[in-house]
Amino acid sequence: MAQHLRAWAAYSGGDASIFYWRTRGGSEVDFVVYGPNCFHAFEVKNARAVHSADLRALRTFRSDYPEADAAMLHRGRERMRMHGIWCLPVEDFLREMVPGQGLLEWVDA
Repeated sequence: MAQHLRAWAAYSGGDASIFYWRTRGGSEVDFVVYGPNCFHAFEVKNARAVHSADLRALRTFRSDYPEADAAMLHRGRERMRMHGIWCLPVEDFLREMVPGQGLLEWVDA
């Protein structure tokens, strides 16, 4: 996932940076993509189903940064929204990544 996000950022003009986020309490988010035109947090799970507890770190992140879009990427087929966070099949996410376009704008379409 890191390499795909790096490629997206580079081919989109290189203005976005990719970070990792962790609190002192141990909550962590795998990828934060931040730039002039984007602010996204992504958690990647090697699971076919997403449970509310899986979203704890993203919910904590969004409480600190409510302006950020957040998504849980998983190996399942179901696309849903829980607690304001998109839960998306990683396969769909990777297929829809297009340089120069928002990482999550296709979801609302």
